[in-house]
Amino acid sequence: MSTRHILLGLLAMGPRHGYDLKRRHDERFPQARPLAYGQVYTTLQRLVRDGFAEIEETSSDGGPERTMYRRTDAGERELAHWAMSVTPPAPFVANEIFTKVVVAILSGGDPAAYLAAQRASHMQRMRELTAVKSAQGADLATVLSADYALTHLNADLRWMTTTAGRLATLTAEVDAT
Repeated sequence: MSTRHILLGLLAMGPRHGYDLKRRHDERFPQARPLAYGQVYTTLQRLVRDGFAEIEETSSDGGPERTMYRRTDAGERELAHWAMSVTPPAPFVANEIFTKVVVAILSGGDPAAYLAAQRASHMQRMRELTAVKSAQGADLATVLSADYALTHLNADLRWMTTTAGRLATLTAEVDAT
């Protein structure tokens, strides 16, 4: 996830201050990890430094100082370039679940028990996401985010089933090396 590009996209709606950008991020990307305020303000400072955003105004209105940011023309071009660039598939397949299966074999653990526990955890998360997306009044962004996560969890479950069926062969290969 590119926080700088998300903030540039949110600034397309017009000048905003950091608090508003953080709130809008959390609303627009409901299943994503919420942004920390510090991350928002640090990213905004970098966008200004790099010429992609600029300070519109700073005011206090009797309270804490608030700085409004706006996207520059360079920021608009940067965002357009990023939004149209294809995200390459991961070049390496580093899977923590697979790594734990191999380590369980290497250390004399029980990879089948680990896979069963991991499967139960995945199933619980899938039930939670299904409830989120099925909730009355769930907006489309929430439904689509949940669908994305469910698809990935389902792929993990299929992989775990396949791996569980091949544990004897995998154990023999690992033990032979």
